[in-house]
Amino acid sequence: MAYIVLPEEDKLPGIRGLMAFRPETSRPLNALAEVLLRENNNALSQGEREMIAAYVSYLNDCLFCQSVHGAAAECYLEDDGSLISQMKQDFWKAPISDKMKALLSIAGSVQKGGKNVSAEQINTAKEAGAEDIEIHDTVLIAAAFCMFNRYVDGLGTWAPVGHEKYVSSGIRIRDEGYAGFDPLGSLRK
Repeated sequence: MAYIVLPEEDKLPGIRGLMAFRPETSRPLNALAEVLLRENNNALSQGEREMIAAYVSYLNDCLFCQSVHGAAAECYLEDDGSLISQMKQDFWKAPISDKMKALLSIAGSVQKGGKNVSAEQINTAKEAGAEDIEIHDTVLIAAAFCMFNRYVDGLGTWAPVGHEKYVSSGIRIRDEGYAGFDPLGSLRK
């Protein structure tokens, strides 16, 4: 049970209930997610950006966000869940590019605190082929998801347990994105 009274609380897990509670704040949050995770303005794929969001959410132990964004990454990357699981366990051993490993290392440092990012990590990412916009967006995705995770967990929202509960959310994100997301969605029908 959330710490505040949310509309349709029993039907709207995680950030969805919070967005229904305060739609005026959901619009800019969804717009930020749309720009960071879906716009085609850098060499990182949508799946790789969702992977960064899922990884930071995993580090923050936010079940809802790591599950939703892990499911979205799986949809974009056509993954059966094994890659995202490997990435969470030890991304250094996961079958992803050296550039992605370097960026996940940066994201992990941001999760601990922005000043934990080192010049060495940035140089490693650049040597692996990361462009400035990819480094910028990795840091901003990691920072934004620390905020999103704290928002979701700080108000005590609930999250379904089980990977299968998130597959449809991953598909919806891939197909429809975040910008026009209606947190009450199917409940209005």
